[in-house]
Amino acid sequence: MSTKIRLTRGGTKKRPYYRLVVADSRCARDGRFIEKVGSYDPMLPKGNAERVKLKTDRIEHWLGLGAIPTERVVLFLNDAKIGQNNKNVKVINAKRAKTIELKSAEIAAKKAEAEAKRKEEEAAKKAEEKAAAEEAKKAEEEAAAAAEAESVEAPSEETAEAPVEEASAEEAPAEAPTEEAKAE
Repeated sequence: MSTKIRLTRGGTKKRPYYRLVVADSRCARDGRFIEKVGSYDPMLPKGNAERVKLKTDRIEHWLGLGAIPTERVVLFLNDAKIGQNNKNVKVINAKRAKTIELKSAEIAAKKAEAEAKRKEEEAAKKAEEKAAAEEAKKAEEEAAAAAEAESVEAPSEETAEAPVEEASAEEAPAEAPTEEAKAE
């Protein structure tokens, strides 16, 4: 018969209370158990001594007989420094440490990826700003060159006004016959 040291839930809705029990591994979570070896009240503050109560001698007895604690129970045992030399407790602690290491490596990889993406976006933004600044500078230079070219090519004031007067004199007779034609 394979035995486990595990939690069974009690209490009411939204007011949990757990018992640490030694039970046959084939029994239901809240079903039949062999012996009650402690209790856990998650509603109490973390520093409270009544939060976790353990029967140290009975837990060590069952660990010696080969009972396998669950991961949550191992956390309680580690806090109480019970069964540190037990093979099953060591295996679960090693598994937990490996899981924590993998998760922290995964988190570090995600952070590094996010940082690289952020730096890439910043570099693209700087390059875009630099290109916009260069384009604005070129536009200013072209405008200055165009203004300089206009000042060199611009005719004097007398020659510039004469063609305008001639054009307006030519346009006037063209409009007059149309008015006369309408009058008839």
